Formats: sequence, structure tokens, C-alpha cells
Amino acid sequence: MTKVEMEAHRDAYQKFLDKARAALQAGLCQEAVDFAVSSWDHIDGMLQYERKYEGKDSGSIDAIGLVLQYAPPLLDFESLNKLETLLRSQRRLVKHSSVDLGDRLLKASSMMWEAQRFLNYLEKHFTVDEDNLSAVYGGDGEEWHRIAEAWVEMGFVHRVSEKRSHHFSLTTRMDQPILAKCPSCAAVAKAPKAKFLDELTCPKCRQKRAFVFLAKEPASRE
Repeated sequence: MTKVEMEAHRDAYQKFLDKARAALQAGLCQEAVDFAVSSWDHIDGMLQYERKYEGKDSGSIDAIGLVLQYAPPLLDFESLNKLETLLRSQRRLVKHSSVDLGDRLLKASSMMWEAQRFLNYLEKHFTVDEDNLSAVYGGDGEEWHRIAEAWVEMGFVHRVSEKRSHHFSLTTRMDQPILAKCPSCAAVAKAPKAKFLDELTCPKCRQKRAFVFLAKEPASRE
């Protein structure tokens, strides 16, 4: 790969990463994960450029770290599967990273299954005391707090304070209709929230994508 090619990959990687960060700022976590995953096509060239021309031998890979952080609470199994494939096919990533990506992937996968269990509990009981997470799920409760905090950030659950106690509760039930947007064509659909937890075929562009939850209906462009 020539210097020009490596530099082009470095620039493309950074553009996708910038889009991912902007999506996070807008509260569009699934869209942010999708942008981060798209950047992975350019990681190898980016790493070669950094090593040869910037003298970077190891460091964190932000586009992977973003997915490891947000895919579990999003129940985004597909993105973690793609990361597993990426780590197997590009050993340069493992060598370049300053953290054990294989270990972090295992922890993220475990956290995702726990998030699924947490969601099932909330669907059944609708609320859980923040101070009672350890009693409900076992362990020290730190992982449950991380999941709950991520869901609060996404607007998926909210924290309610009552006197000296605090509890987490679902913002909406899974059978209640919500609005969600296709990340490919921006078409807006309305369906029960549970339906949007899986990838859907967009009725407009016909692509199968993970729809992005919307807090409110978009303003008319007319």
C-alpha cells in the first residue's frame, strides 16, 4: 500500500469516526455504532500510516472502543460479531492496540446477554430500585449500573428519585408504539418499540437496517 493510499484510508477512517461522535452528541447511539463499524474498512491502512509516518506503535482504536461501549446496551449482536471477524482477519489490530481487544470483546458479549436479561426483568416488573440491583441480579451490581446508565443516556429508561430512594424504569413499554428512523434513507416508521430491537427491512429503500429511535416526530420540510 502506497503512502497516498494509506493516507486516504486514514482520512476516511477519521471522517466516519467524526460522524459517529456527532451522532452520539445527537443521542443517536445506534447510528453512531453504524458509522464506527463503517470505519473499520479503513483501519488497516490507517494503522499502517500511523506506524510509518507518525511513529505510533500502539494506542487505543476509538472506533472499536465506541462499539464495545455502546453495542451491548443496544443489544447489537451483529456489530460485535463483525468485530470478532475483524479481529480474526486483521492481526495488526491486536498488535497495535494498547488494550486486549479479545478480552474486551468477550466482556462486551457477556454484558450484552446481561442487558437482555435486564431488559426482560424490566419488561416484567417495569421498574427496579437502583440500590437493589445486586439483590435482583447478584454480584456487585456495577455491570447493571453501567447498563442502566447507558440506557438513561439513550432515553431508553429514566431514573426516578423518590425521597431517599432511586429507581430505574422503562421510558415506554415494549408494546407501545414509537417513532424510529431508517439510517439509510431517513424514512420514519411507527411500530411497537420491541419491533425496532431487531433489524427491519425499510419499506422505502428496502435495506435491512437497525432503525434509530426518535424522541419526537421530525418537523415537516414543507
